[in-house]
Amino acid sequence: MITVDKAIFTIGVAAKMLDIHPRTLRIYEKEGLIRPIRRGKWRYFNMDDIKWVECLRGMIHEGGISIAAIKKLLIYTPCWNIADCSFEKRKQCTAFMSSGLVPRKIEIDAVEPAARKAGGNAAA
Repeated sequence: MITVDKAIFTIGVAAKMLDIHPRTLRIYEKEGLIRPIRRGKWRYFNMDDIKWVECLRGMIHEGGISIAAIKKLLIYTPCWNIADCSFEKRKQCTAFMSSGLVPRKIEIDAVEPAARKAGGNAAA
């Protein structure tokens, strides 16, 4: 069974999912904003690509940012700063979650013995 994170779609299916023309996806690829999987002349998109194109479309159409400006801005800052994503939306974003910028929960059990040991040595 194919899971959502492993699913791949042809350019036609991806375009229908996004309600855009396949040419738009080709333009984004030509501009270097997306890199679909290539097998010969075929392009394949995964769910991360679909989410990224949705974000791009929001920046372009709702934010009024040109493709050239997005390309330039991405050199200096991550996409979530450009799109001004809420933390809730960022938590669903694979780029944000894999960036290492998400605070990790500190295991209390691992910290307490070290704190006790340090505290115990100071009292001794």
